[in-house]
Amino acid sequence: MSRLYDTVEPSVIDEEMLQKAVEDQGPKEEAGKIAKVEGIDFADVKSLRLDFKNILKIDNLWEFSCLTKLQLDNNIIEKIEGLDTLVNLVWLDLSFNNIEMIEGLDKLTRLEDLTLYNNRISKIENMDTMTNLQVFSIGNNDLKDLENLVYLRRFKKLKTLNLNGNPFCSQPEYRMYVIAFLSNVEFLDYRLIDQQSKDAAYEKYQIPIEEMLHNEKQGELKKEDEEKKAKQLELHRNAYVEGMDGPSLFDMMYSDDAEGNRLKEMPGVDELILTFKEKFVAICYQMFEFGLQENEKRQEEVAQFWECVEEAKLENKEMGMKTIADFMVYKKKAFQELGQISDSTLLDTKVKEFNTQVSELWDKLMGLELQIVDQLEEVIKDYERNMADMVSTFLENIQGFLSQCRDLENIHHERMMELSIVTLEKVIKNELDEEISEDLRMLFVDKDTIINAVSSSHDSHLLKIDNKEDDIVTRINNWLKTMIEQIHEEQEIVRNRRRVSEINNLIDHLRDEIDGLEIQQGAQY
Repeated sequence: MSRLYDTVEPSVIDEEMLQKAVEDQGPKEEAGKIAKVEGIDFADVKSLRLDFKNILKIDNLWEFSCLTKLQLDNNIIEKIEGLDTLVNLVWLDLSFNNIEMIEGLDKLTRLEDLTLYNNRISKIENMDTMTNLQVFSIGNNDLKDLENLVYLRRFKKLKTLNLNGNPFCSQPEYRMYVIAFLSNVEFLDYRLIDQQSKDAAYEKYQIPIEEMLHNEKQGELKKEDEEKKAKQLELHRNAYVEGMDGPSLFDMMYSDDAEGNRLKEMPGVDELILTFKEKFVAICYQMFEFGLQENEKRQEEVAQFWECVEEAKLENKEMGMKTIADFMVYKKKAFQELGQISDSTLLDTKVKEFNTQVSELWDKLMGLELQIVDQLEEVIKDYERNMADMVSTFLENIQGFLSQCRDLENIHHERMMELSIVTLEKVIKNELDEEISEDLRMLFVDKDTIINAVSSSHDSHLLKIDNKEDDIVTRINNWLKTMIEQIHEEQEIVRNRRRVSEINNLIDHLRDEIDGLEIQQGAQY
């Protein structure tokens, strides 16, 4: 079921092996000679064969970022690894190796054809991300559990499956089980599955299949619900009001409030807390609604900004392309004239004229670049000012809502203090109608103790409100700062450097062309 170590020393995938494989599989004859002289960039290679190399470990393939087909069959590989950078891989052959476990394939989301034939694998697993899988060969391994095949139901595009040669293939129900539970598969063990076989298999396993379909449907609904909730939470976080559509902040105030939780047992407190909570949560919900509205306005502003930026860049690009196109018309005519000139003096004059035109082209293109720089600078300034105003308005209102929460907390504190003093007097006079716990009674030993407990609870609540305000202020200010810095970096500095480099490269190329032509002309005389 696997290859034994040969007498030959196990090989390592190194630069020499890769270079030789690329050259052997690359262009032939004259094109091959040129490629060998100039070298082949591994990043450009689309297909690579490393079969029959006695390779023990997959390694050093990180440069092959555009690879779509990889052959590593007939080696002595023991572990699937080193493939994370090959994100464009569509076809992978790892057959005839010593692999014991399916792993290391998480990043290969584009994989359509996977061959693990003739290894030592005992379980199909760790393939969840390979949603595009269409062909899967895992014959001649050590698969014993038929129920493990249910794992393959997640691959809706799987059409061709080879399991032949595994221990479970000797079970009488093997083929019918696979056909029943993997209904999308059209070819099993190199044979087409006919409709009669599908009908018979479904009839035999109808009850468990329907139960499985029901469970899968429930699972999908649950997943959709979780994704929806996650999306909503992300939206609320982006609006800086997550949890404010319910009692989250209120509950948070009591989460670390030991004294407040003890005071909840005090007679008459239930009604006070209920009233306090209703009003507090209502303000939080107003803040939540306001936050979502403001976030929508910010997102609209962001979209308008990028639309404006792209429009300005496109207009500038079109003017630049027209300028270059006009020059290329001139260049074609000029080169035709230069090819017919035999007088060296006239030739020098025409070359100088061409170089003058090249310089004027540079001036025009650089002028357009300066123009877009000024435009973008103005657009970014306006955007930065608008966003700063929007953030300022948002924070001003959020702080207003939280001030209302503090006012409610202050009112609740006063009422709690009044109730506590009244209760203390009843405890002292032994006139309390209701029984209280020993833990609560400890707070009523004297006036200072109960006042300190109520005040401690109040301070804890105010601290939670302050922390919420600080969190919102810090996060939105950091968002604004980071966003503006990135825009300045990407749209002004990086873009400008790239464009200037492109212009200079074009101008250098044009000067090299005229210099080369001039040398050729001179050689003829």
